[in-house]
Amino acid sequence: MKQEVSSDKLRKPNGHFSQATTIEASGKLVFVSGMTARRPDGSIAGIGDVSEQTRQVCENVKAAVEAAGGTLADVVRVDVYVRNMEHFDAIHAVRREYFKPPLPASTMVEITKMTSPDYLIEINAIAVLPNG
Repeated sequence: MKQEVSSDKLRKPNGHFSQATTIEASGKLVFVSGMTARRPDGSIAGIGDVSEQTRQVCENVKAAVEAAGGTLADVVRVDVYVRNMEHFDAIHAVRREYFKPPLPASTMVEITKMTSPDYLIEINAIAVLPNG
């Protein structure tokens, strides 16, 4: 069972993630490649709209985890790459719609380029699916 870990020796996260996440590693590990706002038909969702792009990215992560037999509740870590760190609050508002406690551990970094100039966000994930 996934659990959030917190310590009084660390500052409380100001976003929607945990300081650390633990899980018994007896299940199947799923490594989700970086997901962008690309829809199944190849178009890009929400050009210029970080909230809409984050929603599509989360849907894409969800689809990948479900294809492996899991749910977003099985995600223990996400790495988030953004074009503008000023979008932090908007991104976390959407993440709250998809990730429920216990929250995955997370890192967010601002980068200068992505594979398309229309992408504002990319997320990769690690999930642990329970046995059986």
